[in-house]
Order: sequence, then C-alpha cells, then structure tokens
Amino acid sequence: MNTLSIRLVHELITQSLAAWHVAGTVELTGDRTIVIGAKPEIRIEPAQADSMFRWTITIDGRTRPAISLLAVLRQVRGALDPGYAACCVRVALLPVAPS
Repeated sequence: MNTLSIRLVHELITQSLAAWHVAGTVELTGDRTIVIGAKPEIRIEPAQADSMFRWTITIDGRTRPAISLLAVLRQVRGALDPGYAACCVRVALLPVAPS
C-alpha cells in the first residue's frame, strides 16, 4: 500500500469519527500505522503482503485481521461507540428457493 493510500484512509477515519460524533484524535505514524487516540487506543496497520487480509487492527492489545476497509470501520465504530448496533450479514451458497 502506498503513502497516498494510507493518507486517504487516515482522512476517511478522521472524517468518520466526526460523522459518528465520537471523540478521538487520528494520527499517522512514520511506519504507516494509523493510531486513534481515544479510549480504547486503536492501531490500524496494512497487513503483510502475503496475508489474505488487507488490514490488522489492534484494540487494547488484542489484534484482529480485517479483509476490507469496511471491516476496519465497523471494528473501529464498535470499539468507540458503545451504542452502535452492529449487524452481520452471512452469505452462503444455497439452492434458489421456489417462488
């Protein structure tokens, strides 16, 4: 992931916190890590090149992978906004139901 992409993700997360009315600072470190200074502290890093995941998120010392930017935003909001009602969608291959 290049530097411009990381800067755009940094800006997206900054604007997301503002839209969610959640307090916290968002900083971009020199090693391409995005740090959200709030309670709990959140670190977002691009995953290793050989990983099937694109991001690694650490929330209060617990590391989780994320396959997409949407997954990153969902985990960040869930950690920072206790009133956030997360919803999950499961996709499965099933035969088409008769109509």
